[in-house]
Amino acid sequence: MALSISVVVLLAIIVILMVRKSGLKGGHAVICVLLGFYLASSSIAPTINELTTNVAGMIGGIKF
Repeated sequence: MALSISVVVLLAIIVILMVRKSGLKGGHAVICVLLGFYLASSSIAPTINELTTNVAGMIGGIKF
């Protein structure tokens, strides 16, 4: 059975857990979100997208 989850949902869950358990402050989380928006509109966005796609492909290709 394959489980498919959006990277955005996964990262949002991680941020929520870090805010609650690891002492990440809400202001820090907001700054991280803003950084993500600015990175998405920058010229480095295609490189980041390609990197995450390749990493996800490698993880998905692991046979247990």
